[in-house]
This record gives sequence, structure tokens and C-alpha cells, in this order.
Amino acid sequence: MTTPNTDTLHRQGLALLERLHGGHAGQAIVDEMRDICPAFADMSIDWALGGIMARPGLDLVTRQLVLVAACATLGHAEPQLRAHAQAAIAAGATKEQIVETILQLTFYAGGPAVRNSLVAIRDIVSS
Repeated sequence: MTTPNTDTLHRQGLALLERLHGGHAGQAIVDEMRDICPAFADMSIDWALGGIMARPGLDLVTRQLVLVAACATLGHAEPQLRAHAQAAIAAGATKEQIVETILQLTFYAGGPAVRNSLVAIRDIVSS
């Protein structure tokens, strides 16, 4: 398997950014980095979206639910948690799947992390 070139990764990443985060919190996270560190925004588009997220092996819903779980477990990644919860819905996840993904972490991430994560996404899963 050959590795895609940077232009290809960037195009794939931009397309996936629009599909999953267009007009949502994920796009805002990338946009705010453009003023501070444009290289980080490009790395996120090229590597995270164009590279990792575009790989075969897991569908986008599963990948987004994994990211929701990771952000909830960290306990200090609320903007990213919200962005990935919105992206999970855009990829086809149900609101129940997102809540259950976070609830599953109760004994691994702890009650406070689960509670705070559920509160952080309340408006996303309640609408």
C-alpha cells in the first residue's frame, strides 16, 4: 500500500472536515488554530482527518464514538467532545449511541467525567 501524498491527504481531510464538522464545533476548533498556529490546523486536517480518519477498517460512526469516549475519559476536552459528538451524528450515529458510549465509561473514566460529559453534550443529544 502506498502512502498518499500531502496534497491528497489535505483534500481528503478537507472533504471529511466538511462532512463531519461543517459549520459545527470541529470546524471552529480548526479555524481558531489558523490564527495561533496554522501548522497545527494543517496537521489536523492532513494527519487526523485525511490520514487516520480516512483509513479503512472502521466505519466513521465507530471512529467518532471512539473519539467521544476518548474525550470523555480525558475529562478536560469539552470542545473536542462536543465536536466529536456532533460529528458522530453527522456520520450516522444515534443520540442514544452517543449517550451509551459515554455511560459505558462510568467504571473506567469515573462518575464525574461521565456526568460532566453528559452535561457538556446535553444540547446535542436533546435536540
